[in-house]
Amino acid sequence: MPKIKTHKGAAKRFKITGSGKILRVKAYKSHILTKKNAKRKRRLGNVEKVSSSDKKKVRRLLGK
Repeated sequence: MPKIKTHKGAAKRFKITGSGKILRVKAYKSHILTKKNAKRKRRLGNVEKVSSSDKKKVRRLLGK
């Protein structure tokens, strides 16, 4: 069987920690920031874990 190639778009968006959790960056932080309040922008800057329902799909994209 051939190896599964890494999806390069996904590789730039997700990171797997040493314990196996998959991290992602939140959306809506790139533009139109003037109407978003400071608290919201601060929360959008945080890294979050990928939901359990998406874990399998993301892991496959990453070739793991």
